[in-house]
Amino acid sequence: MRIAMISEHASPLAVLGGEDAGGQNTHVAELSAALVAAGHDVRVYTRRDAVDLPVTARAPDGYEVVHVPAGPAEPVAKDALLPHMREFSHWLTARWRGGDWVPEVVHAHFWMSGLAALTAGRQTGVPVVQTYHALGTVKKRYQGVQDTSPARRIGYERELGRAVDRVVAQCRDEVGELVRLGVPRSRMTVVPSGVNLDTFAPLGPAVEREPDRPRVLTVGRLVERKGFQTVIRAMALVPDAECVVVGGPPAGLLETDPYARRLRALAGTCGVADRVRLVGAVPREEMGRWYRSADVLVAAPWYEPFGLTPLEAMACGVPVVGTAVGGIRDTVVDGVTGDLVPARDPQALAAALGSLLGDRIRRFGYATAALQRARRSYSWATAADRLAEVYAEVAAVHRPSRVVA
Repeated sequence: MRIAMISEHASPLAVLGGEDAGGQNTHVAELSAALVAAGHDVRVYTRRDAVDLPVTARAPDGYEVVHVPAGPAEPVAKDALLPHMREFSHWLTARWRGGDWVPEVVHAHFWMSGLAALTAGRQTGVPVVQTYHALGTVKKRYQGVQDTSPARRIGYERELGRAVDRVVAQCRDEVGELVRLGVPRSRMTVVPSGVNLDTFAPLGPAVEREPDRPRVLTVGRLVERKGFQTVIRAMALVPDAECVVVGGPPAGLLETDPYARRLRALAGTCGVADRVRLVGAVPREEMGRWYRSADVLVAAPWYEPFGLTPLEAMACGVPVVGTAVGGIRDTVVDGVTGDLVPARDPQALAAALGSLLGDRIRRFGYATAALQRARRSYSWATAADRLAEVYAEVAAVHRPSRVVA
């Protein structure tokens, strides 16, 4: 099947760890690779954000990345991209009308990608599947006045959900949010993200560590909503353990990163500066070594549309202590593969960590169950198979070409 992925700000070829480079980039890259491995022809359309990028580039995993000229050929903040989506959609329409490769289905990732995909899809008769990855209602709830989303985001997301051929939600929490937004439940299919079981596995080398000091690992972009401040405050109540923070800019640039400096200052204030280590960005192919070095992974975001890091840790046989938000409530089975705690509650997080770190038998049981769950339910091959069924269903419905005013 010919499948077009639209990921306007999140290129699968991007270096992870930046402000707008994270889970969506990984999701699109891994899903595209799994679909290619299953025999599909996949092209990913993303915005051209550098002058030296080729029009097309072949990824090592066999899918093609197409750099769409929409807006300046330079980095632009995700929330400032909306004015360029019309140009993006016009380019797609012209390409699919006049080219020798026309997709049988379009899968849009993020709401702005959905706007471009829906316009081009309607003009060319190609059905559209939508994955939001994050919702404006949730972002506004947790960020309030700090939310920099375009003013009409929530309205656009509601209309997209009613207009596309299928909405693919990533977790049960997202389904509830979409229903409250006004998207019919009948238009939704739940297909969670996957985890690369080759990259993330329990056997393999691990980063060296002090043998007698428990290691708590936390991973993610260095942004406030990921809850790193909560983790550092909790460490003050977990004596002897060390906390390693992976993510953000490369190690050499951490000193100039405002949020990294805030985290280090907080560690000093909490009296744990000697037990909190920020290592910066780590290449994805090396992340397994860091997971395998840990006794427990902490995922403590305020909100999380899905959350890949708990799955990656689980696939490495590492138990997870996570906040009971978003997709983490689906992936982490409380009391079976890890523990769930309230968001922004250092005391509850510290209690869960202290209890788990002090119980080797329970950690082993959680780790075994976590590995089994990751392998059984969250492989990218499984996700690709489920989505291929969705694609086939929407493509089977005849949709004549029509022009949108």
